[in-house]
Amino acid sequence: MFANLKLRNRMLLGYAVPISLFVGLVIPIFSSASKVGESYRQTKISITTIEGVDRMGFYLAQMVGDTRGYILNRDEYFLKDYQKNLLKFQKLAESVGNKIENPSQKELLKTLIKLQKEYDDYYDKMIQLVKQGKQKEALELFSTKKGALILNEYYELNNYFGEKEQELLDAVTSNAEENIRFLVSAVLVGAVLGITIALITAFLISSGIAKTIGEAVNAIATSSTEIATTVEQQERTAIQQSAAVNQTTIAMDELGASSRTSAQQAQAGAESARQALKNTEGGTLAVEQNLESMTILKENVGAIAKQILRLSEQTNQIGNISTVVTDLANQTNMLAINASIEAVRAGENGKGFNVIATEIRKLADISKKSAEKISNLVADINNAIDSTVTVTNEGTKTVESGNKISLKTAAAFSEVAKAVNNVVLNNQQIYLTAQQQAVAIQQVVDVMNSLNLSAKETASGITQTKVGTQQLNDAAQSLNSIV
Repeated sequence: MFANLKLRNRMLLGYAVPISLFVGLVIPIFSSASKVGESYRQTKISITTIEGVDRMGFYLAQMVGDTRGYILNRDEYFLKDYQKNLLKFQKLAESVGNKIENPSQKELLKTLIKLQKEYDDYYDKMIQLVKQGKQKEALELFSTKKGALILNEYYELNNYFGEKEQELLDAVTSNAEENIRFLVSAVLVGAVLGITIALITAFLISSGIAKTIGEAVNAIATSSTEIATTVEQQERTAIQQSAAVNQTTIAMDELGASSRTSAQQAQAGAESARQALKNTEGGTLAVEQNLESMTILKENVGAIAKQILRLSEQTNQIGNISTVVTDLANQTNMLAINASIEAVRAGENGKGFNVIATEIRKLADISKKSAEKISNLVADINNAIDSTVTVTNEGTKTVESGNKISLKTAAAFSEVAKAVNNVVLNNQQIYLTAQQQAVAIQQVVDVMNSLNLSAKETASGITQTKVGTQQLNDAAQSLNSIV
């Protein structure tokens, strides 16, 4: 039960036991001390009473001497001295009577006072006889020894009173001695029991405290060791994460540079596509003029041949532009693939970037398809030009056939214009997407820089935690050695 108590309750119980013992001893000790005090008071009263009664006997003896002196010398001095001694006797008798508590002693005191009054009456008779001149009769009355008898009876009663008072004093003294012996025994027993119980309680409390502290110290030491191991692992992990984040940041910087380069290339491709569109519009205008001049085709075969050559050159330029657009689409597609890979590495922070990269790939595929379509159209135009050359050689024989071919060429140029226009729009979209991609990459770079800083701070905090854990372990070991 004691082991299940809390430390505070153990200490309270440890103090409560000697305090309870002290309180238990205080009551009988206080009672005995009170009895000793009462015995001392009664002893003082008895001593005062004995002294007072003896003094009363002395005053009575003085009164007897004054009586004898007056009878023999008839000196007024003896009368006055008698009255003084009488007054002292009465005051002392009253004082002693107020102090006496024993009823039998009070009765004895009253008897003593009564004897004094008898002697006083005896004295008054002798004094009256002397004052009346009856000296002889006064001497005869004095010779009856009545005063001596009264005085002897007084002394005998006084001795008896003193013996009784001494018996009371002895009883009180014996009782006081018993109470004092009890006080000494109680103090000794209380001291021995108090010291014994205090030592036992202190041993139990200190053992429990030492055991509790020892268990707590062992638990702290074990926990601090485990924490130190975990913190060390986390420190290595944080350092690795910081290095990985740093590498990712470098890769994102390179990807941002590539994205900006792609945006510049997309802008250049858009400019080339717009130039191709202008050239296509010129070809369309030439075909229209060719249709208008078809009625005079025979006279202007040479001019038609020149126009066909010019058309062939422009078609070759369109083919070259289509090739550039195809290469640009392939490069954009590769850049989008690389961006997707870096977005996967970035994890949650790269999801938005992955979506942008996917859209870029789609636009690149569309541009590639448009360029392939342009290439096909250019091939068709070249075929048409070849046919036109053949037909032109026949000249006027195939005017109607040339007219149809010119219509077909005009339609082809219209398709080429549409395709080139789509290329321009796609390249513009690629340019805008590349710009957005560059902004997104910069945002990812900022996030990665923040992550890198956080990783470094985490590594620093883990190092401080490691130091604090080691200090905690050292403190636990020091406490364990003290306990």
